[in-house]
Amino acid sequence: MALEQKLHLKLAQRLVMTPTLQQAIKLLQLSRLELEQAIAQELQSNPLLEQLDDGAGEGETAPAATAPDGSSVPESVGSQEPTEAARENDPFADVDVDALFGNYLHDTPRTAATWEDEEEAPLENSPEREASLFDALCTQLRLQVEDPAVVAVAEFVIGNLDAGGYLRMSEEEIAAQLGVSPELAGAAVRIVQSLEPAGIGARSLQECLALQLARIAPETGGPALPVAVRIVEGAFDELLHQRWERLEQVLGIGHDEVRSAVELIRHLDLRPGAQLGPVDNSSVEPDVMVTRTDDGWRVTLADDGLPRLRVSQQYLRMLRNKEADQATSGFLRERMRAALWFLRSVEQRHGTILKVAEAIVRRQGEFLDNGLPHLRPLVLRDIADDIGMHESTVSRVVANKYMATPRGVFPMKFFFHSAISHAVDGDISSVAVKERIRHLVADEDPLRPLSDARIARQLNRLGIRIARRTVAKYREELGMPSSEQRRRTLR
Repeated sequence: MALEQKLHLKLAQRLVMTPTLQQAIKLLQLSRLELEQAIAQELQSNPLLEQLDDGAGEGETAPAATAPDGSSVPESVGSQEPTEAARENDPFADVDVDALFGNYLHDTPRTAATWEDEEEAPLENSPEREASLFDALCTQLRLQVEDPAVVAVAEFVIGNLDAGGYLRMSEEEIAAQLGVSPELAGAAVRIVQSLEPAGIGARSLQECLALQLARIAPETGGPALPVAVRIVEGAFDELLHQRWERLEQVLGIGHDEVRSAVELIRHLDLRPGAQLGPVDNSSVEPDVMVTRTDDGWRVTLADDGLPRLRVSQQYLRMLRNKEADQATSGFLRERMRAALWFLRSVEQRHGTILKVAEAIVRRQGEFLDNGLPHLRPLVLRDIADDIGMHESTVSRVVANKYMATPRGVFPMKFFFHSAISHAVDGDISSVAVKERIRHLVADEDPLRPLSDARIARQLNRLGIRIARRTVAKYREELGMPSSEQRRRTLR
């Protein structure tokens, strides 16, 4: 059969990932800080967008902007409910925006797995999370200290270390923030300073060098070690300013001794924290706020610090100018279309996040009322069914988002956990089971630590149906050593 080329007409319907939809997807999964950067970048690239100054326009109603076709343009992102007249003149009034945005991930044709789709990407291709400074030090801490009160204060100290491993807080500030005694805060600081590498937890460069010199064995440091200790403790200012003759006079030593001691100090690490990994204790800005009212729990969007955008009135007048040349009019129309879609995408992002947060609060109301033991098991599909969206959309909403509640600031992913069967309460969250395991290990007899099998039997007596291997898995996720390791630590 001969090969030949033919032309065929075919009528079909399919969803195309237009640049506007791709922009909406990208904005949806951005964190609050990343959204601020995206807004700033859009302000620089699109001249038709301008930032609304704080307090501008208060007490007066700005005239509605109009597009070239005579329809109104959204004035700003984050404004109050539009009036009835604004709804009638809305250029998107004839477009079902919820249908357009709400389920776009579900309707997207999936031809191949991509890095952008977390659920479809092969598990073996997922990069492993890099160990942080906090994780490395907490692992050492739990192997050395068993007292929960000391561990809690020491973890707070570790969490306040900077990238170099230095502690920028005094013991009095630590005690005041945690409500503990200065003696306990000082003991926790000394425990952190005893961890590896040497010099971690120091409050100054002088203390960092002194801690490292104290770890050097006399046979390793040689005769230069005691001289180096004297220089760091008694003549540190002369060392910093390289006043070698003054240094010799203060300590009463010779030039060769100073040179050997300085050479030993030069090989010390000025940033010991950099050996363990990056610092992951970055600041967090919540995306939604949960507050208690007389009618129940109220969820609001935390958008106070976000820039408010509107379409520039000057460029709108240029668009309505009939005498403008064709190139200018085409450019302005294209930028107007991009500005409208960006404003609408930001508004839709805010609305979707608010819907997901309200659904989570409805499901986890008992946790907000009574605490961690009442956290209910929850999966993405439950929230997706409640709000009528695809679970991939919910997955992107909860990524890198935080919720501020009266019980603390939590990642939105914190509320999603698998279920463990309970004989009386039905299904309970795995987080509540982990908390019970933590309490059992904390209250155990140090001379007879509980094995994973014994913990599983005790939980089964409480009605929690759990296997020994599941207990071992949860214990490792909590960073707790095995019973044999806890027994060796005691010895």
